[in-house]
Amino acid sequence: MKHTGTDSQFTETLQISQLWNTGSTSKKCLGQRREMDILETSEYDRRQRRNTSCVLFLYLLPFFASCTIYFYLWIPDSAPSLMAAGIKAAPVLSLALLVFIYNGGWSLLGVAGGLLLSAGGDCCLIWPQLFIPGMGCFALAHMLYAFTFLSSRYSKTSSSSSVFILNLLLWSIGGGMYVYLVPFLRLDPDADILVPAIGGYVLLIVIMATMATRTRRSLLMLGSVIFMASDLTIALTKFNVVDLEYKKHIIMITYYLAQMMIALGDVKAWMEADADDFRKWKRS
Repeated sequence: MKHTGTDSQFTETLQISQLWNTGSTSKKCLGQRREMDILETSEYDRRQRRNTSCVLFLYLLPFFASCTIYFYLWIPDSAPSLMAAGIKAAPVLSLALLVFIYNGGWSLLGVAGGLLLSAGGDCCLIWPQLFIPGMGCFALAHMLYAFTFLSSRYSKTSSSSSVFILNLLLWSIGGGMYVYLVPFLRLDPDADILVPAIGGYVLLIVIMATMATRTRRSLLMLGSVIFMASDLTIALTKFNVVDLEYKKHIIMITYYLAQMMIALGDVKAWMEADADDFRKWKRS
């Protein structure tokens, strides 16, 4: 009977020790499980990137093929026709299909819709007399691009001096070139329409490029800047400011490249959003 208190204390100590060991084991298992989840998520991300790169390349084959056909037939030197319009618009239409497949129906109110409007602009510009309607199509496309870059997938809460300097440079180039173009625009028979119309267009494309730099995504930033360079070349050559020997090559190569970068940048943003959702699900 004298050992009863000692035995009870020993039993309690043993139980506490067992509970401590059980808790330590559970924490260790939980830690190992989290490490496995991290490894599985990382492996999943690697597989997704590899698979996506291969699939994207396959989806881009129609774009490359239609670009090849366009340059092989060299549509700018052919007479305006529905066939010429279709061949010129085909690369951008293939990009619109790519974005639609990856991003779904809502993309028609974003980049896919902008690409469709751009294809409409391509068709209009086949006929010189439809220059203003074609420019209107591209202006609407830039509006859709700009609104898309403001969405939650692209939102950035911080800014940097480099982005501010780039935006200042874009606005300076856009505004400076418009001021420089105005005297040449006034020589055109449609000057009353062209001067305000091109002013509005310059404003929209600079806003679009500014929204692209806000996303900090290299594909979108490069695509928007190259798009500006392509349109700048059109303005300088169409209104006889400069005469470039390979102006049509420069315009179309930069144009198709810019549209491809914008399309791929949008697809990549959607895929990253899906990957983030997967990581959150794995942590839950």
